[in-house]
Amino acid sequence: MNDPSFQGLLRLVGEGRIWLKLGSFRLSDRYPNYEDLVPFHRAIVAANSERLIWGSDWPHVHMTAQMPDVGHLIDLLNVWTDDAVITRRILVDNPVTLYGF
Repeated sequence: MNDPSFQGLLRLVGEGRIWLKLGSFRLSDRYPNYEDLVPFHRAIVAANSERLIWGSDWPHVHMTAQMPDVGHLIDLLNVWTDDAVITRRILVDNPVTLYGF
């Protein structure tokens, strides 16, 4: 959490200078709930939920073990974010803005 690179990332997101895709479960070996990612997720969401999109990383290329279930990943997003408005923003509103749908 205190790594300068992560703090720099939070600063860039917080300032609205970058967009960030949530769904970094590949960084964890705590399958299937990836508990170690929760503080990072919450810090990123707190920095600026209006600059986040979500991605399951499906079809999970180059993964041979502990294949994530996309439905479970969406459930985790809902639990970790714990706010229906912010979840909708990440899943629906922000992609509309970013991609111009």
